[in-house]
Amino acid sequence: MTVPTIALNNGVQIPQLGFGVFQIKPQDTVQAVTAALDAGYRHIDTAEMYGNEQQVGDAIKAYDIDPAEVFVTTKLNNGFHAYDDALRAIDASLADLQREQIDLFLIHWPLPAIGFDDAWRALEKGYADGKLRAIGVSNFQPHHLRRLHEEFTVRPAVNQIEVHPYLTQTDLLAFDAEHEIATEAWSPIAQGLVLDDPVIVEIAGRIGRTPAQVVLRWHIQLGSIVFPKSLQPARMAENFDIFGFELADDDMALISALNRDERTGPNPDEFNWIPGTPR
Repeated sequence: MTVPTIALNNGVQIPQLGFGVFQIKPQDTVQAVTAALDAGYRHIDTAEMYGNEQQVGDAIKAYDIDPAEVFVTTKLNNGFHAYDDALRAIDASLADLQREQIDLFLIHWPLPAIGFDDAWRALEKGYADGKLRAIGVSNFQPHHLRRLHEEFTVRPAVNQIEVHPYLTQTDLLAFDAEHEIATEAWSPIAQGLVLDDPVIVEIAGRIGRTPAQVVLRWHIQLGSIVFPKSLQPARMAENFDIFGFELADDDMALISALNRDERTGPNPDEFNWIPGTPR
């Protein structure tokens, strides 16, 4: 099965479905990524903050595949927003992932108490130097994105945000699309909260799919990039099998109408946590 790709605003092609390693322990990461590659995934999403970049690199290196065929995304740790720190963090990620170039590198959080100007300048430098194929952001709101457009040279290629049927973020998805920023959806099934929703269960039963497949397919048809996480190979395969069916417009609307503006993660306008400090 071939996963469709989306052209980012600099022409780089990104697979629309990937495998996320958030909350996967380092000791479990090699096995999980190997199983994901076995299932057909060719896009892995990690982050410095997850503590498993090296294991992602180990798994890809050991797999019988050209590493260039695997699209890798990682993100800047919150403690490295100073310019020189961010440059060093880029080099550290390159070393840990065992790559000469990272496909997509994101600022993980905007950190309102600290700011992201110097961090973005460092990402622009990494992009100009050819260390990063594309650069973007995560958890940015429209006011953050407007500043990037108005004050900096390189437009973000991606905005990775929390999106699921209980937090549809319709306005932010529309803002991203208007400004040629691809949206990536993290927590795509709201950490499982939406899988028991009667609307989703009914749609799944009616079309002969699982609730997770229905929700992931909803993301795909919205045009978002999605990367579910699992440690179970059978669930990885189930999550990958979402391209042999389509949701009807009415079902898409029913799922979108479930919005509660309910987050499973922090509010980006309030979140300033740096690893190693108290929350």
